[in-house]
Amino acid sequence: MATMNRREMMRATTLGLGVGAWATSRGMAERSRPTERPNLIFILADDLGYGDLGCYGQEVIETPNLDRMAREGMRFTQCYAGSTVCAPSRCCLMTGRHTGHAYIRGNKRVPLPDGEVTVAEGLREAGYATAIVGKWGLGNEDTSGAPNRQGFDYWFGYLDQGHAHNYYPDHLWRNETKVALDGNVQHAQFQGVAQERRQYSHDLFTAEALDYLDRPHGQQPFFLYLAYTVPHANNERGRHLGDGMEVPDYGPYADRDWPDPEKGRAAMIARLDRDIGRLFDRLRALGLDGNTLVFFSSDNGPHSEGGSDAAFFHSAGPCRGIKRDLYEGGIRIPMIAWWPGHVPAGSVSDYAWAFWDFMPTALDIAGARPQDGLDGISVLPTLLGREQAPHEFLYWEFHERGFAQAVRRGQWKGLRLDPSKPIELYDLGTDTGETRNLAEAHSEIAARMAEYLETARVPSEHWPIAP
Repeated sequence: MATMNRREMMRATTLGLGVGAWATSRGMAERSRPTERPNLIFILADDLGYGDLGCYGQEVIETPNLDRMAREGMRFTQCYAGSTVCAPSRCCLMTGRHTGHAYIRGNKRVPLPDGEVTVAEGLREAGYATAIVGKWGLGNEDTSGAPNRQGFDYWFGYLDQGHAHNYYPDHLWRNETKVALDGNVQHAQFQGVAQERRQYSHDLFTAEALDYLDRPHGQQPFFLYLAYTVPHANNERGRHLGDGMEVPDYGPYADRDWPDPEKGRAAMIARLDRDIGRLFDRLRALGLDGNTLVFFSSDNGPHSEGGSDAAFFHSAGPCRGIKRDLYEGGIRIPMIAWWPGHVPAGSVSDYAWAFWDFMPTALDIAGARPQDGLDGISVLPTLLGREQAPHEFLYWEFHERGFAQAVRRGQWKGLRLDPSKPIELYDLGTDTGETRNLAEAHSEIAARMAEYLETARVPSEHWPIAP
């Protein structure tokens, strides 16, 4: 057996594999044919609401490519983000833990530590090439949380979620090198606002993703995490100049009788849809479509920022609340899975799952076993159209504006929006909009939910419980 260095030994142990199992797993990965394990692509939008796509009921903004993806794949009606804001949601996606156990539980700049194992590290150990393009948000330069130090072979984009507000930045990062963007000149007075704008970061991310697909991967499957930033607002530009929905042009919506920020939101979503269409066209042209599993989702619910109002296009769909809420509108998100010949075409699933299930699912598909102690489970049976047992509980906590918690069990949803207030209880089976608080009518269920909330988390020095 080949000698393992200390880092490999640590990763093998953390992934739940003994030394012999690690060697066997690696040998199996090296001997397997590429058709046995699919390439994996996870496309993440930023602040896209449950109701922002045509296949989820959007009637104004056209999204033909994502609608086609849903027709050719599986559309989930009850999938959840890891959190109601950016960084913790992405941490759940990458690490398989919900926000009661995740290392990052808010947007404060706390990097992932060396000991954390990400889905990228697990897939790389299983023989996958790994790449991320877009927005990271889990550790800045020269920290343990930088993408190249968390399992990604290749990285291009924004490290910091605040930097990612600016669609015309003067630099991005390629691996651990700062890359200057010619023609993007920052405003002398307003930080985070470009005065001269030439290179739109979203377009650069699409070009990088297409280039990554074009690279010769040989017998090695790949994992591409494509984390777009649209339709997030440039909050700084919105504050200073009144319109934070920053986009090169309004496209098909230029002549609509709408406020400019709403034209910008619609144009961002249209641009996202257009470029996802280009991605699928490239997969087909390269002959990769038959052996690639693509996920599409959003990191949390829709925003009302940058001069735009989530209510204008009914971006939350039938759900109550928006970004920064633990009501369904803040955490229920679109999720589409596409894998021709495996994921049933035109299927719709009401299976309830969340971002922390992605890591176990991806490793299951790769033939690897995740470490013990994750909150997620593999939803591969559901993706293949089979029945599987539900989660007993799904849990969220949020640390802006005090401390709030939410839990889902079956059709029931419990929320405690303040530690000093009673729990709210909703029956999502009959009340998706969470309009009827049933805590008094179903006091035993409410008490069970409250009991669970007391034990659902471990303390965090970075995110203590605060009134």
